[in-house]
Amino acid sequence: MRIVSLLPSATEIVYALGLGDSLVGRSHECDYPPAVQDKPVVTKSLIPSQLPSRDVDRLVSEILRTHDTLYTLDVDLLQHLKPDLILTQALCTVCAVSHRTVLEAVQHLYPRPEVINLEPTTLAEVMDTFMTVAEAAGVPARGRRLVDICHQQLKQIQADNSLLPPVRVSFLEWIDPLFTCGHWIPELVALAGGIDGHGQAGTPSRRMHWQEVVDWQPEAIVISCCGFSVQRTLQEMCLLQNRSGWETLPAVRRGNVFIADGSSFFSRPGPRLVDSARWLSDKLSQARNALEPNRGSLS
Repeated sequence: MRIVSLLPSATEIVYALGLGDSLVGRSHECDYPPAVQDKPVVTKSLIPSQLPSRDVDRLVSEILRTHDTLYTLDVDLLQHLKPDLILTQALCTVCAVSHRTVLEAVQHLYPRPEVINLEPTTLAEVMDTFMTVAEAAGVPARGRRLVDICHQQLKQIQADNSLLPPVRVSFLEWIDPLFTCGHWIPELVALAGGIDGHGQAGTPSRRMHWQEVVDWQPEAIVISCCGFSVQRTLQEMCLLQNRSGWETLPAVRRGNVFIADGSSFFSRPGPRLVDSARWLSDKLSQARNALEPNRGSLS
């Protein structure tokens, strides 16, 4: 089995299933586990790196008005790699090569590989993708084991928080413009002992107004900008800190503002969502302790 992954989360699934040796190609964003760095890269981004977040948002909108993808795909290299299986997605045009681009490229490959589209929107669907990849690669037992392990770990995190008072959370996926969280992230917030005031499980993230955050009066603010490292996000924190009402938010007054690595955590629907839930549980526990005993009402 020769596998090409065009999606970072799919690459992590492949390795979690013990199929790293079968991976013969990857996208430029597939950076975990470290062993993947030696694999050939078949994609390239049309978005320059290190742009401010507002410029990234503007450029993404401009490119998608005239193209259906933000990435190029090296069809010649794909042909050379001769994959039996290509893993891709149609959930988010910003996250990876578009599904249509992949299907068009496959028409030129011989022999023609199987293309599997992974597009989970909930935690349950994320687990389903583990089985989808495992079955396509001929290792269904490994898939069931991976699902069982992740389920057990998530249930333990939920149990650890089930009797604790929930923390009001504003989870932000982008700073400028502001975006809520979406898809599986509100579920992770709930498992970790919080209530997100803006996102809705199973639906995409959306643009939001700052007043929504002010009205929610979050007890914890979690920032996980998709594709940004902690250091990259810190460079733009002044955009939040300069907003009216920032200093008066309970989360800010109590020091409960947390920044996550947007590549390692939350945005990739793979096995490391368990690590994301564990990290978030620790941060919300810290927030809860900082709020007691003078905690406000959740009403």
